[in-house]
Amino acid sequence: MAEHEEGFVLTTVDSIMNSVRRTVGAKTVDIAAPVVNWARKSALWPMTFGLACCAIEMMTYGAPRYDSGRWGQEVFRASPRQADLMIVAGRVSQKMAPVLRQIYDQMPNPKWVLAMGVCASTGGMFNNYAIVQGVDHIVPVDMYLPGCPPRPEMLVDAMFKLRDKVRHTPIGLNAVEAAQDQEQQQLEAPSLVEQKGLLR
Repeated sequence: MAEHEEGFVLTTVDSIMNSVRRTVGAKTVDIAAPVVNWARKSALWPMTFGLACCAIEMMTYGAPRYDSGRWGQEVFRASPRQADLMIVAGRVSQKMAPVLRQIYDQMPNPKWVLAMGVCASTGGMFNNYAIVQGVDHIVPVDMYLPGCPPRPEMLVDAMFKLRDKVRHTPIGLNAVEAAQDQEQQQLEAPSLVEQKGLLR
């Protein structure tokens, strides 16, 4: 991994593409972009962030019956430095929110977030002061997966939709600017649910 001037952590692929762009030219990078994005979509490594009952369904997704290894998700990573996809499975408490953000910041770019279950997406049935009313208050979310809890088949479908999004991600120098713009837009966008609790 390499460090960008503004503090963004880039994967080795982005660093290589930046040096190719400087030495050979932008046309080579444009030709290589589909190949690099194909490799990325074919090998998403999820970060384990199971917080509640949705995590059981996420574990089932990785088990032999649904076998997430068929499309390159062999191992759920325990280190954020090795993951590029965070699956937030379950409700996020106010105490867990800073930890979630810190782990998200430690993941290298490009990175994606999937909010699994209605509790991660909107707070679910827990409309109180202790639960964050949607993980999109903390990190930018790329894919929302409804359900209480969502079945592993739904997670498979969401994963294929996310893979399609990954396939169109810019690479190289454009990736840093695109990631910053996307994160800013997602965090400024109105949330799915107004964050309010019993004491507000």
